[in-house]
Amino acid sequence: MILITLSGTDGSGKSTQLSLLREHFENDGKRVAYFHAVEFSLANRLNRNTRGKSEFKPGEEAANTKASPLSMLLRRIFFAVDLVRFRFFLRSLQKNGTDILLSDRYFYDTFINLAYLSRPHVFRCPGEHFIPRPDAAFFLDIVPEAVMRRERVPEQGIEYIEDKRRLFASMTKRWGLVRIDADRSKDDVFSSILTSLNS
Repeated sequence: MILITLSGTDGSGKSTQLSLLREHFENDGKRVAYFHAVEFSLANRLNRNTRGKSEFKPGEEAANTKASPLSMLLRRIFFAVDLVRFRFFLRSLQKNGTDILLSDRYFYDTFINLAYLSRPHVFRCPGEHFIPRPDAAFFLDIVPEAVMRRERVPEQGIEYIEDKRRLFASMTKRWGLVRIDADRSKDDVFSSILTSLNS
């Protein structure tokens, strides 16, 4: 099974590109599964349940910009637990004959969020080395000003997007992320992703 992940800031076009990729591979006769790191997160599920929200809707959940020390500790513990759960999830997909798993956000995005919530930004989290290495991992890089011009503007503001973008950029080499210029039309971005996958 091939694992392809798309990471990036809010508004970088991840969901759009995942939809295009899914259609492309399904038209090619592949069995495709979908994964969303925020939806999968046990911490986020518990948070949704405590607020009476049973259904996950991508792009509609506000990201946290602050976290208490206790919250950070719990988030790191849940991160490690989610990595174990994900291993079982991968095995079940392989048994079912899934050809490709497409990930809208990935554990890299969760890690970046943990680093962002740390003050100062700290790249330490139990379990990082246990993140399954994707076959292809993309960082959709878009300038924050372009994100703020989109129809759905992140409520956290431009500084939040700028900080997250810097954190992602600092980790591209460490994680082997392929940087894709997402400040273009969706077709041009999709073409770049396909070119990278086929090279």
